[in-house]
Amino acid sequence: MYKLFLSLCLLSCASINAQPRVYTTANAHSHNDYEKPVPFHDAYKHQFGSIEADIFLLNGSDELYVAHYKSDLDKKRRTLDSLYLLPLVNCIRKNNGFVYADTSRKLQLMIDIKTEAVPTLTRLITQLRKYPELINSPTLQVVISGNRPIADSFYLYPPFIQFDGILGTAYSKIALSRIAMLSAPFAQFSRWNGIETIPEKQRIELAKFIVQAHEVNKPVRLWGAPDTIDGWKEFMRLQVDYINTDHIRELSEFLKHLH
Repeated sequence: MYKLFLSLCLLSCASINAQPRVYTTANAHSHNDYEKPVPFHDAYKHQFGSIEADIFLLNGSDELYVAHYKSDLDKKRRTLDSLYLLPLVNCIRKNNGFVYADTSRKLQLMIDIKTEAVPTLTRLITQLRKYPELINSPTLQVVISGNRPIADSFYLYPPFIQFDGILGTAYSKIALSRIAMLSAPFAQFSRWNGIETIPEKQRIELAKFIVQAHEVNKPVRLWGAPDTIDGWKEFMRLQVDYINTDHIRELSEFLKHLH
């Protein structure tokens, strides 16, 4: 009986404390966006709230290259500048300082660092500073994931740099103030395949994480999560803030038809 009561309390708290009540593409995260047929532009067209790019800093180069694996760079070398930074600059100029024409819409550019944290982040900051439009836009947030510097050094970085927090890490108040969201691998809670409903015990474990994140006013992202309609519905019920997807158009249509 106690376990049932606890379960109901957790699920109730997840609902009460949830941040987004009405889901739109502002709650959509384009996972590994650079692997999409048209990087940046597809997610931007659908007004996604979060776009992900993985970056490498290669020895002897000042460029930041976008790819999932280093071996991918042997086939083609695409830069963060050309795929994301310059297109964003153009959009912000067109929209008088805002990312989207709808000035209430924000964009989180999540940069997943694949090479050594400090030198790669230092180079990224140098690149961003070339574009005042990016670092001064009130509706653009740059969030660092992947290889990150130690949390106690977060405050040393410019205010236009925020960080992706890791579940289970005890952050100081200063470090927490520089964290934009809290993320976790879905597999940490469940092996559910996204068909029908998630097992109750696993839902409770997820609800605990969501409640903890919302208690410190941080949005939640789950990576490696089922990317299905049933999955999207379940994550909305649990009030996951960013829905991770590889299916930009399909998720956009799904969210559009909710209203």
